[in-house]
Amino acid sequence: MLTGERGVKLECADPRAGAERQQQTQGTASTIEPSETQPPNDDAAQAAGSPVGPYLFGDLLALARAHWIRRMAEGLAEAGYPDYRASDAVLVRLLHRRGSVTISRLGARLGVTRQAARKLVDRLERRGYASEARDQEDARSVKVRLTADGERYADAVIALIHNLNRELAERVTSEELAIADAVLRTSISDPDSRSAAAAARIVPPLS
Repeated sequence: MLTGERGVKLECADPRAGAERQQQTQGTASTIEPSETQPPNDDAAQAAGSPVGPYLFGDLLALARAHWIRRMAEGLAEAGYPDYRASDAVLVRLLHRRGSVTISRLGARLGVTRQAARKLVDRLERRGYASEARDQEDARSVKVRLTADGERYADAVIALIHNLNRELAERVTSEELAIADAVLRTSISDPDSRSAAAAARIVPPLS
């Protein structure tokens, strides 16, 4: 029991009683079992605009990635490239910078296995954006390079990425962008993973 400002005695509410009252007011919503990706449904709280359940960072990250990929696909379709794939962005930029790269080197730079890198290259080759040839200095080595169409495709990808990044930077502060960058890097929990190595090569935003 507590005493208020004017000597009025206040009784501390029993938390169990409060939970029971809350369950009664929620009706059937309180009986819904939360799934791994869906928080409990509380109609009253949602109508008031209040978030319900645990914070699902992974779900939000997946939604943001899907939205980014959709923006990339829409922008490139408008530029005359309706066949964009989510893996194209990093792959064509790497080939654009390096000129020619072996499959093994591609896998190491992308943070994937050699077999996965081979599949990515095959997708580019089927669309006429990449080709393979023996290294002139080492005939045992086969390197991948962009074709003329692939170079034009890479230019369109790079220009769109710059536009989307600039658009995002205009909607948030530099401090917010730096915090988001730090959170994303922290979410890669294994510092020795390929993903961590790839992330380390991405220059953080200027604070």
